[in-house]
Amino acid sequence: MADFVGAVDQGTTSSRFMIFDHDGNEVAKHQLEHTQILPRPGWVEHDPVEIWERTNVAIQNAVRSAGISPADLDAIGITNQRETTVVWDPRTGQPYCNAIVWQDTRTDRIAATLERDGHGDLIRRRAGLPPATYFSGGKLTWILENVDGVRAAAEQGHAVFGTTDSWVLWNLTGGPNGGIHATDVTNASRTMLMDLETLDWDDELLDLFGIPRAMLPVINPSSHPEAYGRTRTTRPLRRAVPITGVLGDQQAATVGQVCFAVGEAKNTYGTGNFLLLNTGTEPVRSRHGLITTVAYRFGDAPAVYALEGSIAVTGSAVQWLRDQLHAITDAAESERLAATVPDSGGAYFVPAFSGLFAPYWRSDARGAIVGLARYHTNGHLARATLEAICYQSRDVVEAMEQDSGVHLDVLRVDGGVTANDLCMQTQADILGVPVSRPVVAETTALGAAYAAGLATGFWRDTDELREHWHESKRWEPRWSEQRRAEGYAGWKKAVQRTLDWVEVE
Repeated sequence: MADFVGAVDQGTTSSRFMIFDHDGNEVAKHQLEHTQILPRPGWVEHDPVEIWERTNVAIQNAVRSAGISPADLDAIGITNQRETTVVWDPRTGQPYCNAIVWQDTRTDRIAATLERDGHGDLIRRRAGLPPATYFSGGKLTWILENVDGVRAAAEQGHAVFGTTDSWVLWNLTGGPNGGIHATDVTNASRTMLMDLETLDWDDELLDLFGIPRAMLPVINPSSHPEAYGRTRTTRPLRRAVPITGVLGDQQAATVGQVCFAVGEAKNTYGTGNFLLLNTGTEPVRSRHGLITTVAYRFGDAPAVYALEGSIAVTGSAVQWLRDQLHAITDAAESERLAATVPDSGGAYFVPAFSGLFAPYWRSDARGAIVGLARYHTNGHLARATLEAICYQSRDVVEAMEQDSGVHLDVLRVDGGVTANDLCMQTQADILGVPVSRPVVAETTALGAAYAAGLATGFWRDTDELREHWHESKRWEPRWSEQRRAEGYAGWKKAVQRTLDWVEVE
């Protein structure tokens, strides 16, 4: 057996490759950002070719910096931004258009029509999801209806669909020369096209969205020794390394945080925030604005499900301060700037740039900064931005407790924003529960590596993975109950100011 497992982490803002040893320690990584294409208000796109090229380079450079050869890799896992939609010609590998990113809201009319025409309950019952711009099905419908030639190409078998895991996998396993067109149950559960109980594409839902079944990838378990084939490209790996694990990014973080027991939860702080609660082998239907999703499926074992609260804009609100307002020069400066004031001075920032996701599901909402006085400075705005990340997470925790009856004793956190100590202290203050960060905070790639290594026997079982989890830091709540209640009441008022801003036909 080789000494290491690799993981492709194809995210919303970057692609990276990480290498882990048997103890789950990071050995090497390389990460490259890709372009955020914003052609119109509410539209967010990526260039799939750029994503693939940068993934290639990331793999090469990580292997080189680790000082190992491809023969030292026992297996590779893939994790990805989940709902982002790619359509390409399998004969050439050329995309028909830019990828439509999960944050994109151009499909609001499609989602609203499905709800208005009475199809929302069917989608919720079969797929566990509300009709929303977030998910892939509407994005694929939009491409079929609006990009010249794609509908005809799809009917001839010359156009295929995938989220970015499928796109990367197809290229890694040969592309036009025999590339494998597949996905896993977690990514398929984000499309509005898969039946949560049969774990297969649903013909009634496909008809509803007008999608030819032949476009869709094969659905496999998240971890399986034979499911995903081997690398076949001359670059970046010159040896055929087995690809044995695929997980959507938030499910990968759930695995990386070893949330394998019913009632265990994690919150990932990245471009958006995503809180998942393990609910076991039976799907739990939400009544409070959450979504039901597949957490993972290992081999032939039953699928494990989760309740999820998805928040569109958290870390990307900090990027907005940097890139659009030029209020800061890097993400770390947001903490220093926010620390110049003791609080937000009564100002609230609701970053509903793509509408509001869980638990509101309001595509008509748009971002707002409220409660401003001449007194306020850029420090207050930075503080309000960090508080917005935390208040949105509290919205989800409240809904999750109502749905599941589970009261969190501690919140496990991961992702890039957890490097911001002030933000994590604020999260503990706003929730009123301790916040715990593991030693390996970037658990998304680790979870993909775990899925791959479980399939090959690199790791024995989930009990062994639990032994690798260690706490790095814990934040205890400091706010009084009164301050917590008053702050949250102000947040709820601010959210109301963002609604009914955009007319959705």
